[in-house]
Amino acid sequence: MSREHQQGVDVTVDLVILTIRDGALSALLVERGNEPYRGRRALPGGYLRPGETLEHAAQRELKEETGLDAARLHLEQLRAYSEPGRDPRGRVITVAFLALGPDLPIPTAGTDASDAVWVPVPSILSKPGSLAFDHLNILRDALERARSQLEYTTVATAFCPEPFTVSDLRRVYETVWGLKLDPSNFRRKVTRADRFLEATGEQRLAEPGRPATLYRRGAAHLLHPPLLREGHVARTHTTTPALR
Repeated sequence: MSREHQQGVDVTVDLVILTIRDGALSALLVERGNEPYRGRRALPGGYLRPGETLEHAAQRELKEETGLDAARLHLEQLRAYSEPGRDPRGRVITVAFLALGPDLPIPTAGTDASDAVWVPVPSILSKPGSLAFDHLNILRDALERARSQLEYTTVATAFCPEPFTVSDLRRVYETVWGLKLDPSNFRRKVTRADRFLEATGEQRLAEPGRPATLYRRGAAHLLHPPLLREGHVARTHTTTPALR
């Protein structure tokens, strides 16, 4: 048996949990209560337990570290990260998950975290080195996955409490993409997309006092046709700073 095999490899799961709070795309961060990086902010996560699937570990860590219920979220596997030096404790491979939800509540920190807070994504990205481990890279990858998913799937509705208006949905796209979209063009595309939205038959008063049709998520999972970012930009400049 080789020395490398004797040392073993640990597996962890990390969670990028995104929601829209106060008009900003925000990620859930925990303050680490243990070494390494004690006191630094990080993504929620933990070790895979014996007999546990990655999905079950992600759901468990979500509940233990934040008090959030995975049943309320869109949860999908992002990718694995295996750089040999990514964790100072030894050889640790992590599998990251992306979770999306509508206006999620203030989280409750668990046993491994001294605090759990929502932080606007632009604020996190503007401070390289502020997160423990390689979590900033994981967050960047998750952000691009979320943006891409909005182009080709109906996952944008995961950010919207039902029922919602087309304007509510447009604000999700604008916030996640960091782009200002043309309202009329956006409405035409999303209402014509196959089984993207399903009208509830009800309306809500919207500014300036005109009724707006209420929708719920339709049966489709893939968008046909897709809503491409470059096809929706109303102007050559953006009024909302791009999240890079």
